[in-house]
Amino acid sequence: MATVRKPALRGRRLASALWRLVRIYWTSPDARWGGLLLAAAIALEFGSVQATVQVSAAQRRTIEALEHRDAGGFALLVGVFLGLSLLSIVVSTVRVYLRQRLEIRWRRGLTGNFVARWMGGEAYGQSELHGGEIDNPDQRIAEDIRDFVASALGLSLSLLAALATLVSFGGLLWSLSSGWQIPFRGDQHQVPGLLLWVAVGFAVVSMWLTHLLGRRLVPINYDRFRYEADFRYGLVRFRDHVEQVALSRGEGVERLGAVTRFRNVYDIFLSLVRAELELNILTGTLGTVNGLVPLLLAAPSYFEGLVTLGLIVQTRVAYDQVSGALSWFVNAYREIARWRANIERLDGFLDVMEATSDDLAQVPIRIETAPALQVVDLRLEAPGGRLLLERATASLHAGERVALLGAPGRGKTTFFRSLAGIWPFGSGRIERPERDRMLFLSQRPYLPIGTLRAAVSYPAAEDAFDDARVRDALAQVGLAHLAPKLDSALPWEQQLSVHEQQRLAIARALLQQPDWLLLDEATSALDEPSERRLYDMLIEHLPRTAMIASGLRPRALELMAHRWTLSEHGDAAVLQAA
Repeated sequence: MATVRKPALRGRRLASALWRLVRIYWTSPDARWGGLLLAAAIALEFGSVQATVQVSAAQRRTIEALEHRDAGGFALLVGVFLGLSLLSIVVSTVRVYLRQRLEIRWRRGLTGNFVARWMGGEAYGQSELHGGEIDNPDQRIAEDIRDFVASALGLSLSLLAALATLVSFGGLLWSLSSGWQIPFRGDQHQVPGLLLWVAVGFAVVSMWLTHLLGRRLVPINYDRFRYEADFRYGLVRFRDHVEQVALSRGEGVERLGAVTRFRNVYDIFLSLVRAELELNILTGTLGTVNGLVPLLLAAPSYFEGLVTLGLIVQTRVAYDQVSGALSWFVNAYREIARWRANIERLDGFLDVMEATSDDLAQVPIRIETAPALQVVDLRLEAPGGRLLLERATASLHAGERVALLGAPGRGKTTFFRSLAGIWPFGSGRIERPERDRMLFLSQRPYLPIGTLRAAVSYPAAEDAFDDARVRDALAQVGLAHLAPKLDSALPWEQQLSVHEQQRLAIARALLQQPDWLLLDEATSALDEPSERRLYDMLIEHLPRTAMIASGLRPRALELMAHRWTLSEHGDAAVLQAA
């Protein structure tokens, strides 16, 4: 994809992008249920921390009973320790369950919002106006949203747990290490909250080093998501067009393209591996050194008989908890880097969709609802401003049939797009009936994923028509042999020839029975007698339906009472209605 990454989001811009994404779900009607799940998850985060505090205290008492050879007390304390440990496990398990429930609800809300906007009425305008500004919107919706929500919950709840751990174990660590007598040069020295200060200092240095070494992970992850999606898209595109590629003997070109796209994946992955290797070495070294700190500081006091082994065990547990809480940023850095890349990709997607809405809101072509179809002073332009069609005026009423004529490249397809309301470039006014009363059939029909029944019923729901009507429609257009396969889910775009796909689209018109039918070279793959038979059938079964058809051969053209001709006029075309 020839897209250029925008400058990285930082500071206020990052916070603004984050809030922009977060508020989509948390201002929706489902947010109240999400809020209940979040509150329960937060409560269990605190409960999990408190359970860990109690487990550490029980562990200390157990070690001290063992140290004092108190068999009875040891057995009792082991039971207490096991009970508290079991409670901690239950709390942690339920906490994860609630978080996952919230995660899927949040993802559902965010995905629904993006899908509604991306697959809405502005989809075509977006591809024409801003198609080159964004890569792989499918991946951004399917994967970036999933990862964004998972990381948002995981990072926020883990940060909350880290803060709770810091408060709970910080005070404990202060009290445990404040009374330590540190022998130094023959004297005993006491530093209030010694290990707490050590943990804070070590965490500050660790965060600075980690950020210094790991900040390049954000752009690397951004590009990795893009290259992976480009590679996957190329493979899917080859699968969907394997026949055309084979007939063109283009396998070598496609293979070279796939290898080239994978080379990007390979190179960026190596960059990621190298960056994470350096970061792993740093964080592993810091973690190892940090784990030895409480033992190194406690050893002199223990050898002097100033502290018990149980106290050292509990102190080390408290130090590990406080150090882990203070090292949250270090431990979460990789996920934060991926999350920031998700935020940037989703924020850029929102920018494109909002820019499309703003651009289309300023388009001077007015679409108005009216009982008949009428174009008034319609002027069509290319996205860059090149004139395609001079001011055109024409009208069509219920039951009338019009042939749209003109040489190839004169703008017939663009004219159909303007009638559909998806071509935003130009000026003038289009009056038309409600969109759901109109049906557009193109030269290459779209066949959705699913069963043959879904394909022939499209855009209506798969179960909108009973078996008898569907089978009759297929028989009318010469596809009766497909009736036994109605419920077969196959890649029908590849299973059916172009002329069969066009016949299937005509069957849709028989089922939908629209009031207005627009056919843009919808029978171009058929021979002339077959084309004439299909139009005879449409006129017979849809006598009150108004039609505009292009690309007709002489025998079918005879059935059209009116002619709209797009003729050359300078660099543009003019519409002559007769």
